[in-house]
Amino acid sequence: MYEQRFMDRVIELSREAVERPGTQPFGALVVRDGEVVGEGLNHALAHNDPTAHGEVEAIRNACQRLQQPRLDGCVMYAIGEPCPMCTVALRLAGIAHLYYGATHADASEAFAPLADTAFRDIGVEGLRVEAGKPIEERVLPASQHDRQACAEVYNEWAGHQASQS
Repeated sequence: MYEQRFMDRVIELSREAVERPGTQPFGALVVRDGEVVGEGLNHALAHNDPTAHGEVEAIRNACQRLQQPRLDGCVMYAIGEPCPMCTVALRLAGIAHLYYGATHADASEAFAPLADTAFRDIGVEGLRVEAGKPIEERVLPASQHDRQACAEVYNEWAGHQASQS
């Protein structure tokens, strides 16, 4: 169930980026049973890490604090609609519900005057379309090599995991 106090904290956290070098105004919280268990702010510039979005940072923080790789039963509050990468991260983490504020269009409009943003080249909608295409149709060139040997590593690992159960 939505609680305004968590969205208020996301807005407060996101505003910290206004004065904090290396951050961008994308804050997020992971909440479980009415308690914040993870917090994140976009540190992509500060950490030289294009995956350090607020949602991913909040997931990492929550998983570390809870000492578990899944966040089943947790919800996320985010300043805006997550990008495709963050959307996948939420699903992989098992987030049960997302509460968000601004839309991709709001972000695109706000950041349009800036010279160096993720929205400049392809835009979030373009990334969403790109991520949904079969790999051979994507803009990023890709080629497959040593499929059998690589797939065998997966099988070895899965077999080892099954024998541990």
